[in-house]
Amino acid sequence: MFTNYKTHVNLKQDRKHKVSKSPFIEKVYNDKSYRWNRENYSRNRRFIDIWAFFLTLLTQLWLNNKKWSYTGGYTEAKQAARRKAQAIWIRETFLDLGPTFIKVGQLFSTRADLFPSEYVEELTKLQDKVPAFSYEQVEQIIKQDLGKSVTELFVAFEPIPLAAASLGQVHKAQLLSGEEVVVKVQRPGLKKLFTIDLQILKGIARYFQNHPDWGRGRDWMGIYAECCRILWEEIDYLNEGRNADIFRRNFRIYNWVHVPRIYWRYTSPRVLSLEYLPGIKISNYEALEAAGLDRKLIATLGAKAYLQQLLNDGFFHADPHPGNIAVSPEGALIFYDFGMMGKIKSNVREQLMETLFGIAQKDGNRVIASLVELGALSPVDDMGPVRRSIQYMLDNFMDKPFEEQSVSTISDDLYEIAYGQPFRFPATFTFVMRAFSTLEGVGKGLDPDFNFMEVAKPFALQIMTNGKTPEGNSFINELGRQAAQVGSTAFSLPRRIEDTIDKLERGDIRLRVRSIESDRLLRRLSSIQLGTNYTLLISAFTLSATILLVNDRVGLAVVVALAAAAAVFALIRLLRRLDRFDRMF
Repeated sequence: MFTNYKTHVNLKQDRKHKVSKSPFIEKVYNDKSYRWNRENYSRNRRFIDIWAFFLTLLTQLWLNNKKWSYTGGYTEAKQAARRKAQAIWIRETFLDLGPTFIKVGQLFSTRADLFPSEYVEELTKLQDKVPAFSYEQVEQIIKQDLGKSVTELFVAFEPIPLAAASLGQVHKAQLLSGEEVVVKVQRPGLKKLFTIDLQILKGIARYFQNHPDWGRGRDWMGIYAECCRILWEEIDYLNEGRNADIFRRNFRIYNWVHVPRIYWRYTSPRVLSLEYLPGIKISNYEALEAAGLDRKLIATLGAKAYLQQLLNDGFFHADPHPGNIAVSPEGALIFYDFGMMGKIKSNVREQLMETLFGIAQKDGNRVIASLVELGALSPVDDMGPVRRSIQYMLDNFMDKPFEEQSVSTISDDLYEIAYGQPFRFPATFTFVMRAFSTLEGVGKGLDPDFNFMEVAKPFALQIMTNGKTPEGNSFINELGRQAAQVGSTAFSLPRRIEDTIDKLERGDIRLRVRSIESDRLLRRLSSIQLGTNYTLLISAFTLSATILLVNDRVGLAVVVALAAAAAVFALIRLLRRLDRFDRMF
């Protein structure tokens, strides 16, 4: 039970003795804890630490493609093992760099379209179980934000937190009215740390954007802006409180979902007070069985809850990992942590229907058009490779019935196709795919026979029929629309052919035939010829400088030697350009 304030005063006076008995709080006093819990950060120190990490990473990435850097000779297995070791090192370094990089790493773990699978897999293991900060700091933050001390606001307040994460920690408390709450307090100095780190990361994002290889086809500045928005929203507890209220209202008619209410009188940008709703962690299967709860039903409810958020409410929990979902003794789902939420724009539903029709008809062109409208695909001059990739997926991965598809398999295949292609999945899309995969994994843990797609089938049919007309009418309407379109095209075809012939006769249309392979070979031959000229110039200058030096013409020899050096520099630049050109093609 809670610490009342008669014993609380004694506890506060003898805090160091009593708290030190807890292994969890004992971490506050070690060196690592000190690095996490200080309120002032040195910009110069952060600049050195962060850039040292990225320069080391860039060096490793450069060595990955150099076969001479592998001991005993290059093999694909050695390269894969090196990437795996690098991924582990990246995860551990992100943990050492602190809250900003833990959150950035967690965001990057959803971007399998941007990063190699080894990195994504390792970043998914990032856990923000970190040392707690001291109770004195908790009291200070509450006093600064709420204007009153802990003793004035609460009848009881547990000094030992229930949990500590990278952005804050949670304490159990009791209000003056007797209601039990949990108080989420933000980590000291977090806003200043974010300001420093994100400014440094902006320079790194700009470097990657301008890089001739890694910047090609990647909007790193856009990804940086997206990360900034998500991170700033997540440390604004007023925003999290508003999210929780909206989420709670959306599920108010469902008795199988519980969402804690927010106590706004005890909430500020750095302090959030929520209703205390204890439950069994959804991944604690033994405890669920011991409580007599139906694991199969819980798995189905989890999928239904998320599909309700996504398809009906347009407002969904973007981080539904097992730590954020619990089960009440009555079998209802309990959601926690509303800092990261996603919103579905009004035009997305229509484009999703276009994508579904395109997939159902195995029409790669229609799928591409809808993905461009969704912002998931950036149009490029040559869409042929993208179209072939999508058509290959439609022909080879969509033969199974809808209810037999696996979300994680589809997302893995999609990301594998997207990696290296001009796909630019928005944060909302990647959050949805990660949430689907997470819920499917939790569902299979609860029920080995669970299939997310089977639960999703009624929702998909509802979308395809607009939720109003009988099943199949939308398809009939769609076929009618396409028939009208084909008829219109057929009637106008002769006239369009005639117009095209007229333009050709007038010279209004010019045809340009281009052979990419031939152009590439011509450019390479031209560069080789230029390199030969540079080599001859270097030889001539070197010979001339030697003759002048032998004849005691030192001044002229130096001038000619400098000309030779300039020619050498130009030759090196030409060779580097040739090497980069070869790797591009």
